[in-house]
Amino acid sequence: MKNRSTQPSQPTPEHWRVDGGDNVAILNIPGLNARARLFDVDVALLVNVPADPPGDAWLELTVEFDGQRQWSRRIPAHNPGQTDGLDYHQRWRLEAEQGVRVRAVAKVKGVSVRQLLLEARESD
Repeated sequence: MKNRSTQPSQPTPEHWRVDGGDNVAILNIPGLNARARLFDVDVALLVNVPADPPGDAWLELTVEFDGQRQWSRRIPAHNPGQTDGLDYHQRWRLEAEQGVRVRAVAKVKGVSVRQLLLEARESD
């Protein structure tokens, strides 16, 4: 009888996505026993800016990994009558059995949140 050598099947890359609605988006990515993983984590905050915004209108985005702040930015609102936004990108490595909780928080003044999108895609 001959032994056949077979290649182990490659796991399908993970893709996690949540629309946080108005101001909070949370992703809980569980740990895996078998392997380490590398993720591209992206957060996008999109706001509606009124046609005549108050002079002190702003938008802010904060991103946390396991409760630790990784990034935070507040900017004045621009583009009256249109949209404005903030984006964040981070590569994050999870070791075997390690999970992570990613939290994005939006705060605004004088504008309204249109979308808060949090996404993590496994990469090579």
